[in-house]
Amino acid sequence: MGITKSDIGLIRVLFPEEAPFEQALRKVFPNFKIVKNDSACSEIRIQFTEYFSGQRIAFDLIMDLQCPPFYKKALKEIEKIPFGKTATYAEIAKRAGNAKAVRAVGSANANNPLPIVIPCHRILNTGGDLGGYGGKLERKVYLLELEGSL
Repeated sequence: MGITKSDIGLIRVLFPEEAPFEQALRKVFPNFKIVKNDSACSEIRIQFTEYFSGQRIAFDLIMDLQCPPFYKKALKEIEKIPFGKTATYAEIAKRAGNAKAVRAVGSANANNPLPIVIPCHRILNTGGDLGGYGGKLERKVYLLELEGSL
């Protein structure tokens, strides 16, 4: 996985299939200066390691969430879903202030720049089906099993 930090905070989490990461980042942030600095991301790496080893159930990171206002609102609601729990797109739309915005929540979820940290894998279809996952369905199943919610 790739993790990227701005001067503000965590700005992007990349899955292996997005490699080479620098090339993927240049597409999203064409005007940013990209500098490889592993030590700048050490706390982020530690928290990811703790999460994947079962020692962490919530991330405590400063985020630089760059997305449209409703996406940000929806992702902030998704961030509140506790470890080991799930919610539906409809529930998140309602919590975000617009019960009719189910598709917009789906779009925000699909474009989540901080997967795992903002746990978009915890979102299920209204009927309780897994639905899709931008980071591959097998990864969603793995994450839900890791959290004991599947």
